[in-house]
Amino acid sequence: MWEAIGFYTLALFLIFFAYRTITDSNPIHSALYLVLTMIGLAAAFYDLGAQFIAGVQMIVYAGAVMVLFVMVLMLFDLKAEIRAFTRGLFTGGLKVMSAALLCGLALGAARNSVGILEPAENPATQADITRQLGLLLYTKYLYAFEALGVLLLVVAVGVVAVSRIKGGTHAKR
Repeated sequence: MWEAIGFYTLALFLIFFAYRTITDSNPIHSALYLVLTMIGLAAAFYDLGAQFIAGVQMIVYAGAVMVLFVMVLMLFDLKAEIRAFTRGLFTGGLKVMSAALLCGLALGAARNSVGILEPAENPATQADITRQLGLLLYTKYLYAFEALGVLLLVVAVGVVAVSRIKGGTHAKR
């Protein structure tokens, strides 16, 4: 019973942080709420017995990707873009559609989460899961794994190139 209470409390915090991520007008605050969401998601993975995925979530998403995201926010001058996107009928419609989508996802998740806290019939050990994941990543999904690494490199180079063009802190004068 206490595990369920803790899990649902964590889920409420995750929903709150995710909501603040999309509603906060300051991009830096929004990025920090996204970091809190990623940390909470790692805690949920850990609570559900997926320690390896929780560690990867912390290292990759809450660490590296969010540092890159905050660096991008610092490179761009976002004041004009934020002012242009905060008013208008189009953005109001986007907000309503996003809220409807969020409600639909929440209802679907609540309906399909019956029995989610039940223990598995044949739980695998953590070493087995990590070994199987490593074998899959470096055999069956090797090209996809390498393509993802190249994609992340291209994104990082593209961010620096675009920030030099659009008038960020390192713009060519």
